Amino acid sequence: MIDKSTSYILCLNGGSSSLKFSLYNAGSIKAELQGSVDRIGADDGKMEIKSQDHFIFKGRETHYINIVDAAKAVIGWLKGNRDHFSIIAIGHRLVQGGPEHLEPKLITNDLLKSLHKYIYLAPNHLPGEIGIIKAFRSAFRKVPQVACFDTSFHRHMPPQAKYYPLPIEYREKGLIRYGFHGLSYGYIMEKLAERNRSLSKKKIIIAHLGNGASMAAVKNLVSIDTTMGISPDGGLVMGTRSGDLDPGVPLFLLNQAKLSTDELNDLMSKQSGLKAIAGISDVQQLLKNEGRDPKAKEALTLFCYQAKKFIGALAAAMSGLDMLVFTGGIGENSAVIRERICDGLDFMGITIDKLFNNHGHETISSATGHVKVSVIKTDEEWMIARLVCNVLNFTTKQ
Repeated sequence: MIDKSTSYILCLNGGSSSLKFSLYNAGSIKAELQGSVDRIGADDGKMEIKSQDHFIFKGRETHYINIVDAAKAVIGWLKGNRDHFSIIAIGHRLVQGGPEHLEPKLITNDLLKSLHKYIYLAPNHLPGEIGIIKAFRSAFRKVPQVACFDTSFHRHMPPQAKYYPLPIEYREKGLIRYGFHGLSYGYIMEKLAERNRSLSKKKIIIAHLGNGASMAAVKNLVSIDTTMGISPDGGLVMGTRSGDLDPGVPLFLLNQAKLSTDELNDLMSKQSGLKAIAGISDVQQLLKNEGRDPKAKEALTLFCYQAKKFIGALAAAMSGLDMLVFTGGIGENSAVIRERICDGLDFMGITIDKLFNNHGHETISSATGHVKVSVIKTDEEWMIARLVCNVLNFTTKQ
């Protein structure tokens, strides 16, 4: 019989240039260590691992060719420390599973084969994520592994939010609005539920603002709309992604600029957004530059304008708003951006207390506003661990 108090769930969360991983105690779902491989593809890539109170490994700068190469480095470290960390399950974040795969699932050969069919839905993400799965299945052959789909949170969106006004034949091929950042949204809802017994009656907007940014409207505990659609490139303007575009824009770029489809994909997902306007995508650096760089100011103004506009749209979709939650790297850490987004929304009942906002309070709304505004740090890896336990029927003590 497995002693889950001394066994661990490994959670893997791969991005475009980084791989985050965490080990959670299988009995309590408490994090024991967290690590990351950053700047994958650059010459100064680095792996760091820390426990709850200190670093236990700091790798030298080196070149990780791609995310699978980074995964193999993580595997090497875990194998070298297997006496300390007995892994009994592995959870993987997958950005997309197509229309067939919305619920978390045990990874099998048949599931992997099916996922290959849907690479066209997420060509910038799925190949690397499938590569990570294959690497860890090869290294940990007897360990059950679970796929946790970022689209799952939005699976119950109503038809008016889920389907595009296009011929139904395309819908049947998977052309629908999936929504993303679902693991983050799921975690925030778990935290809110711990503190609010009447959450089912609340109308909530969660703003996950980071290099990739989206918002979700949650009513009666269900995501009824979200800003991203078939891909993570839609909705809000982001660090390097364009966000929503008029359908004529890609047609213009294909026909007049003579871009190939690969060049168009690269332009809209890696060369657009804040980077296209100001030359850099990092919001903190843009805030430092805006006093002397009009383009930095322009980029930040657009980011906050679009966020403000989508808050209004999502509130309208729910016929009201009770709570607004900021999360993600920007949402959690930039008081200035939160203030600018909320500025002028007092007609909706959104007013923030500048002192609370600037000093790291979780609740930042003022006493005069009737919408509760909060800042909650997200934890996608914890949510992966929770879903792994559900799929594998692990009993936990929290």
